[in-house]
Amino acid sequence: MPILRLDAAHRLATDTLVRCGTAPANAESVARALVAAEADGLRTHGLMRLLAYGEQVRAGKVVGDAVVTSARPKPGLLAIDAAHGFAYPALDTAIALLPEIARAQGIAAAAIRRSHHCGAAGRPVEALAEQGLVAILFANAPASMAPWGGTRPVFGTNPIAFACPLPGAEPVIVDLSLSKVARGNIITAKQRGEAIPEGWALDAEGNPTTDPVAALAGTMVPLGDAKGTALALMVELLAAGLTGARFASEATSFLDAEGEPPATGQLILAIDATAFAGNALERFAVMARSVAEQDGARLPGTRRFAARARAAEEGITLSETLLAEIERL
Repeated sequence: MPILRLDAAHRLATDTLVRCGTAPANAESVARALVAAEADGLRTHGLMRLLAYGEQVRAGKVVGDAVVTSARPKPGLLAIDAAHGFAYPALDTAIALLPEIARAQGIAAAAIRRSHHCGAAGRPVEALAEQGLVAILFANAPASMAPWGGTRPVFGTNPIAFACPLPGAEPVIVDLSLSKVARGNIITAKQRGEAIPEGWALDAEGNPTTDPVAALAGTMVPLGDAKGTALALMVELLAAGLTGARFASEATSFLDAEGEPPATGQLILAIDATAFAGNALERFAVMARSVAEQDGARLPGTRRFAARARAAEEGITLSETLLAEIERL
């Protein structure tokens, strides 16, 4: 399989997006996010997304030259309009502006509306943790999960991400979707012509399925059963209801170029890590050590940091099929 250095992968992504009609600055933002996900081993949020993204820009489902705007409705709040463009430039705006507000107020929140797929949700919270903030992100996505006991999808897979700084070490990063597995795993299985394990998804009639095509037409199985759908409801209310974005059931798919922009939302909370207790970072380190010192245990985020280091040295591998499909866009 072809091996790309990270700078070459970035150029591939940027050139592809610009060729499809994305403004150069927006293309740079998207490329950084996709290559970072690829390097971290999160391939379902990596370069494979170029195929859907490029077609959506060409169809107008994503506004390639969207200009992000922001306002301060309250001292501790940042309201960001992604303008039906990619989520990544809007997330970059939040990362750039939230730290100063959080340090001044102790806590700050950014609400992003008229947005799109937020990719690897751990990335923006990690960037905030690197600046001394405890950060939480909630993002909603097009409907793919039914309420517990129901069969009609009204929730997305709705990722939640959390990052906490540690003194002299990489931050703790929790990044999870509220379905049992990320929907991208089913997309990958479909592309490879492979079955999926039972327990990942249900077909349109609510029956367990191992067929990725039937799974994508049906619903995802929630993480933790009823608890997962309760959390998904919470995310819908925070990331869409609170921000002025569309609920999952109102949003079009991230996966195709059909229909109008999805207009989903994200909510990011950022807390000054020293706002309450001056020794909080040291206390975080105590908790982290109690996990990391146990044989067989690891802190959330450790795996992505190891993959990132390997990718920086060795590059990333792409299948010849995916590379050819990207180059054909």
